[in-house]
Amino acid sequence: MTQSVVVQVGQCGNQVGCRFWDLALREHAHVNKKGLYDEALGSFFRNVDSSKCDGEAHSVGGRIQHLKARAVLVDMEEGVVNEILQGPLREMFDSTQLLTDVSGSGNNWAVGHMTYGSAYREQIVDTLRKAAEHCDCLQCFFLIHSMGGGTGSGLGTKVLSLLEEEFPEVCRIVTSIYPSAEDDVVTSPYNSILAMRELTEHADCVLPVENQSLVDIVKKIKHMSHGGKPGTVIRGESAIISGQGGLIGAEKPFDAMNNIVANLLLNITSSAPSPPLYTLADVSVPSRRLDQMFSDAFSKEHQLIRADPKHSLYLACALMVRGNVQVSDLRRNIERLKPSLPFVSWNQEGWKTGLCAVPPVGHSHSLLALANNTCVKSTFMELRERFTKLYRKKAHLHHYLHVEGMERGHFSEALSSLSCLIEEYQQLDATKGRLVPDAPRLRIAR
Repeated sequence: MTQSVVVQVGQCGNQVGCRFWDLALREHAHVNKKGLYDEALGSFFRNVDSSKCDGEAHSVGGRIQHLKARAVLVDMEEGVVNEILQGPLREMFDSTQLLTDVSGSGNNWAVGHMTYGSAYREQIVDTLRKAAEHCDCLQCFFLIHSMGGGTGSGLGTKVLSLLEEEFPEVCRIVTSIYPSAEDDVVTSPYNSILAMRELTEHADCVLPVENQSLVDIVKKIKHMSHGGKPGTVIRGESAIISGQGGLIGAEKPFDAMNNIVANLLLNITSSAPSPPLYTLADVSVPSRRLDQMFSDAFSKEHQLIRADPKHSLYLACALMVRGNVQVSDLRRNIERLKPSLPFVSWNQEGWKTGLCAVPPVGHSHSLLALANNTCVKSTFMELRERFTKLYRKKAHLHHYLHVEGMERGHFSEALSSLSCLIEEYQQLDATKGRLVPDAPRLRIAR
């Protein structure tokens, strides 16, 4: 049995993580009604006999005694972590899984990455090692963080580099929440681009999610929950609706947005325990609606970044389907859609598929489409433009340069790294994905 550890860094990372654990428990309880500790639950939880002071994993007759999440919670401002520890999920975490401070990083990547990264290095490594020691076969670290603030971007990417250093053979998948253009953190372009260089260097896979896309999807959810087309009204017990039927009581302002990201992670990991997100609507007409679900997964309205993948080039695509869907349905829709989805010439069959018979709570089907597509460059170009506007004026630079270890070179290197990333996607678009003799190996196709 393989296990994964979720590492939550910063306010956003811990809020999304809280929703993930809530929904993961809810989903398992929906399937495993006898309350047995099984292999599926063991992927993200360990079963602990609370009477044993050493925290040894233990169960009686296979029944759950006391669950502990395979998680590490890090934040340099303790507010969100304290809320979690006072809420319904408090018994799932103990002091060995937590690392907090009180002052925060002041929306400054350098403070998070260099000041706190240096001061808490040994404690971070120790906490990660303890989480890993509770796993028999550690397969993956899932890091959740935001890009716009200080702790999530700075300390989050420091944690990522430590994961590579301490566990080089363990896969590192990062879910990064990108700020919108109207973000209230004026220095978010600095933080995001400084963080992106670290992601490029140390992550095996990055799943970018834009705040504005989450806002747009939540608006769509609210419209559908108040009535929409027949067959598309969201059910009351749907896992996509925050706080309804889960462990969390009163809904908080960002719960709906965080729920979408939590569902993304649940769908990615569904093959272990049981980006367009199509759990928004109940698929009630099997054939016609199933085909529509596949079509919608590739439309710009169902992406977790603001981009249109059908008018850009695909490097690879993974489809993860949950519910009573047949392999023949999956193959039929891939063949139907392939002519309208431009792929690079050297990976025309670059599809990966996964089927999980267990649907999300409240739905009969769901589909998650994960793709490496050149359309992402528009998000990066917009971010670079916002960075450049600040950097040309030297706005707020002194807040970064007074931090020990931070130099002007970090900014120019980060900007150069991002420009190289954008250029690789632009070259693919320009050549229509054809093989170019003696071309350097693409970083974006690792």
